[in-house]
Amino acid sequence: QVQLVESGGGLVEPGNSLRLSCAVSGRTLSNYQMGWFRQAPGKEREFVAAFPWTGLTSTSYADSVKDRFVMSRDYIKRIVYLQMNSLKLEDTGVYTCGADLVRSNDTSTWRYWGQGTQVTVSA
Repeated sequence: QVQLVESGGGLVEPGNSLRLSCAVSGRTLSNYQMGWFRQAPGKEREFVAAFPWTGLTSTSYADSVKDRFVMSRDYIKRIVYLQMNSLKLEDTGVYTCGADLVRSNDTSTWRYWGQGTQVTVSA
């Protein structure tokens, strides 16, 4: 079992930054992919970014966040971060951390999920 707990959401103005955290507990993560996803009001959950907990495989980002969001990890603290810069109104949504043995843009394939944290971008 893998437990995921997100934090760091809030209300920000367009153009500002926010950093989300996903605290991970449970089994070893050495073979797992970690991902961030978001769900805007009235829309399906969508892929944001993902990388392997260990290894040199590059991070993948959704086109909508590329060059603005950065995903990183702290091995000691077992936390996955999502640094969100130059936030836009359309970045509003519930951001959720996920974990699975296979990386996929298809959200339905991810096995473990956190409860999500709300990010609202508003002027």
